[in-house]
Amino acid sequence: MDWDKLRIFHAVADAGSLTHAGDRLNLSQSAVSRQIRGLEESLAATLFHRHARGLILTEQGELLFDATSAMTKRLDAAAARIRDSEEEVFGDLRVTTTTGFGTLWLAPRLPKLYAKHPDLRVDLMLEERVLDLPMREADVAIRMKEPSQADLIRKKLMTVKMCLFASSTYLNSEGTPSSLDDLKDHRLICQNIDSAQVGASVSLVQELLTHEVSSMLTVNNYFGVLQGVLHNLGIGVLPDYLANDFPDLMRVLPEVESTDIPVFLAYPEELRHSKRISAFRDFVQEEILLYRKQLKSKQKP
Repeated sequence: MDWDKLRIFHAVADAGSLTHAGDRLNLSQSAVSRQIRGLEESLAATLFHRHARGLILTEQGELLFDATSAMTKRLDAAAARIRDSEEEVFGDLRVTTTTGFGTLWLAPRLPKLYAKHPDLRVDLMLEERVLDLPMREADVAIRMKEPSQADLIRKKLMTVKMCLFASSTYLNSEGTPSSLDDLKDHRLICQNIDSAQVGASVSLVQELLTHEVSSMLTVNNYFGVLQGVLHNLGIGVLPDYLANDFPDLMRVLPEVESTDIPVFLAYPEELRHSKRISAFRDFVQEEILLYRKQLKSKQKP
């Protein structure tokens, strides 16, 4: 098959329009149309259904689009490796992690990464869905469980526990619970157990709900839970690492906590020698070492 025709087909399928694809490719609509027609003739197949609002892929078109998408991601990976300098760190780095960890731990620390590598361009993708690293949906991931794919390099960064926190203002006003049964006198703030999150957090919330909690606020991410706690709405279920960055958070019922949640950094084997990946990996590891030192200094009598 003609590589140029495949490139144009991919752009049309992605845009859903000959005109929009032509704009992206700097080609006229008629030139794009001729290339698509030529590809359909060479395959003896119809790739698009035409209608007033644009183009829809046929079943054969879907098959070809899956193939060109995989090819594009592989080519992007190869181009990224070629662009990596032997000594300099620059270019695009797509980082994926959960909304909670990304907004509450990672993003506030990124100024240090940019200070060291100002030519790096980070695309931070925060979502609970696990993106496919080998298929180049992202370059590097920080995940709350060990990745299962065999073709990934992975490194355990730390462990996290979900704990109960409240603001000092809230506790001074409403009192500090001394047992789980006292939760009936407080508002519990947590993630909805039906939202995407780690199992250890769900298990802890389910246990708490067996103690006749009278009032609740549920949010679909930990950033929202934190805002509720900081604004004195109640007692929240939050990751333990937040205590270091938010001095107003007070641990409540310290014996109540989830099981350990492992935090892993992972990236594709093919990016092993990427300077961008190395720079990000080293930055995260340095920040975790600093975090551990700060914790130890606070625990000293």
